Amino acid sequence: MSDREFGGNDDLSLPKATVQKIVSEILHSEPGMTFAKDSRDLLIECCVEFITLISSEANEIAEKDAKKTIACEHVKQALEELDFSDYIPAVLEVAADYKKQQQNREKKQTKIEQSGMTEEELIRAQEELFRSATNKFNSEPQS
Repeated sequence: MSDREFGGNDDLSLPKATVQKIVSEILHSEPGMTFAKDSRDLLIECCVEFITLISSEANEIAEKDAKKTIACEHVKQALEELDFSDYIPAVLEVAADYKKQQQNREKKQTKIEQSGMTEEELIRAQEELFRSATNKFNSEPQS
């Protein structure tokens, strides 16, 4: 897999501060251990390459299934086919946690719901606005 295959990875990266924070949390248990910036940058490049590899394989699997969206099952199958099966339990656990979070998230209210009016009241208000606009338009002198 080459950079040319994906149009180059120059524009693909992970936030350095976030990666540094993750590494620092992991190294917190190792007193005196530090992580050099060039090591962090190398780790970021490896992560981007791993993500690219898995997502491209998952995309091929999705295309074979005639799907336009990569699903969790496609990622799982990609991990299996690329001999990363050890990661599957953790990936599925994170996916389940995410799905649970999404279900528990407050549903955004639409503008109609935010109005606090019934559908009939909204229709009446809309009709009144149309009448008012029509009257205003008709009462103005035509040039």
